Amino acid sequence: MLLLFFVPLAVIIFTPLSSVLLLFGLFVLSGLGMAGIGMGIMHDAIHGAYAKNKWVNKIMGYTINLIGANDEVWRLQHNVLHHSFTNIDDHDDDINAPFFLRFSPNAKKNKLHRFQHWYAWFFYGLSTLSWVTSKDFVRLTRYYKMGLVKDKRTYLLGMSKIVLWKLIYYSYALVLPLTLSGFAPWLVILAFLAMHFVTGLTISLVFQSAHVVSDVAFPLPNELGNMEDERLAHQLATTCNFSPNSKVLFWLLGGLTNQIEHHLFPHISHVHYKKIAPIVERTSREFGLPYHKSGSFLSAIAKHFKMLYLLGRMELQPVPVKK
Repeated sequence: MLLLFFVPLAVIIFTPLSSVLLLFGLFVLSGLGMAGIGMGIMHDAIHGAYAKNKWVNKIMGYTINLIGANDEVWRLQHNVLHHSFTNIDDHDDDINAPFFLRFSPNAKKNKLHRFQHWYAWFFYGLSTLSWVTSKDFVRLTRYYKMGLVKDKRTYLLGMSKIVLWKLIYYSYALVLPLTLSGFAPWLVILAFLAMHFVTGLTISLVFQSAHVVSDVAFPLPNELGNMEDERLAHQLATTCNFSPNSKVLFWLLGGLTNQIEHHLFPHISHVHYKKIAPIVERTSREFGLPYHKSGSFLSAIAKHFKMLYLLGRMELQPVPVKK
């Protein structure tokens, strides 16, 4: 996936090209490589599951910085918040959406949400562009205020690293193609945007199809402020697999077709998910726990479309009052 990301960019920068179609095709290929780095390399690495050696995990986790994001912000957002508070409104940052999107029945609804099943896809395509420009700054600041960043020095150092890595990313992914490719700047910028649209749409659909579908639960704390289910039962209730029989998709998506196994055992490399999935499903059924799965990626996307539609019409669910 690293080669799929870097080689097309190198061709654009160092090879004389005359075809606009080829320019866009190479950027799109690079976008698929970027998605592959996110799902198949850095995701496992930041969980400490890519290799036994922690330094290998550390180095491979830095690949997220190479594609314009930040490893520490991702760790806080994904490992700490998403995995600890899956599908819990105001805690899971994956479902804390901007005002024009609603990913939980426990989030406030507005009139725009009635149409979100049509327009959400466009914003999914813009998600990584937002990520490599402003989102890391916004999130690190919020996490600092939440107490997830230990002190101001760590926060300022984190901000400095974000700036540095983004300068590196934009230099080779946009500035060099603009100056060396020979194409008009507006064409290069459009192709760059196309690259991010492909990346954003791909990553969004993979993660949304696992958690924002009609099968899963969106639990709330009880009147004492506690979650009713223990951790493993909660993960089973809030997560959905898809394409259980596709080895190709499993490889392309870094094992994220098996999100249940990932959420139960985040420190296990994704290469083992297929082997343990039948055991997890059988044990879940044995103890009367859910094991959600969609037959294919397309059916999972259809379920997500349906859920967006329902969330656009579903009223706000009552939140228990802590006594």
